[in-house]
Amino acid sequence: MQGENLTSWSFFFLEGFSRYPKLEIVLFIFSLFVYLITLLGNSILILITVVDSRLQTPMYLFLGNLSFMDICYTSASIPTLLVNLLSSQKTIVFSGCAVQMYLSLAMGSTECVLLAVMAYDRYVAICSPLRYPVIMNRQVCVQMATISWVTGSLTALLETSFALRIPRCGNLIDHFTCEILAVLKLACTRSLLMDTVMLVISVLLLPIPMLLICISYVFILSTILRISSAEGRNKAFSTCGAHLTVVILYYGAALSMYLKPSSSGSQEIDKIISLLYGVLTPMLNPIIYSLRNKEVKDAVKKVLGKMYLQQTQEHL
Repeated sequence: MQGENLTSWSFFFLEGFSRYPKLEIVLFIFSLFVYLITLLGNSILILITVVDSRLQTPMYLFLGNLSFMDICYTSASIPTLLVNLLSSQKTIVFSGCAVQMYLSLAMGSTECVLLAVMAYDRYVAICSPLRYPVIMNRQVCVQMATISWVTGSLTALLETSFALRIPRCGNLIDHFTCEILAVLKLACTRSLLMDTVMLVISVLLLPIPMLLICISYVFILSTILRISSAEGRNKAFSTCGAHLTVVILYYGAALSMYLKPSSSGSQEIDKIISLLYGVLTPMLNPIIYSLRNKEVKDAVKKVLGKMYLQQTQEHL
């Protein structure tokens, strides 16, 4: 089968965590629990940003987009992981692999851009509060969110189309999902074009947005430290703390995954890192924003209270 083209493979085997059979049932329970919490938490955040008029602001528009991304991102890979953890034949058809790779790349890339957009939103809100309603009007916010989605979708399409064209000498993917770096390891020969595309896109979507976020927070911190009242400083810190925590979690894992030399660690470490930023981060996002934001907590209580009251009236 050596040297055959990718089109000859109708399916792939996913190595996953099959080298640790005793660990698979633990990972299944952990992944299922985290996935359900992710769906519930992010769905509630989307719901409250739609139904609560107090949350019809730019920050919560972006937060709703972030929650929708997290749902799509985890749904692209976790169901396959759950099935394969309980199956002895860990396979995925070629079309399913292509869709999974594209969705994971598209959602991850979009989130990179959106986190930078959210940092800019916080910068304007704190450094230019009087001009904030004018600068961050709804039309501008929708355009910025759209640019994030278009950028993520197009870069993912470019990466996926190039990756799927490369001839492969096997169909055993040493990963629990069709992660692009793991799939590229099946290539019969290195492709300079593919390496260049991956490097350029990785730089555009990881260090550059991260640099913009850092610059935004330098100005934000400088402005906060000039606030005279302790209450004002605490309020400013609380509005940025949740976003900054999410940025550190997401970019920390993503940078360690995509910008490290391929020989610097084992594939098992890559799988663990992928599991952390692909499963834990989407679950933690709504929790972090809920814990650090009084408006979100109040809106959640309001929505849940209405749902409980409605159910009570129906039973009566």
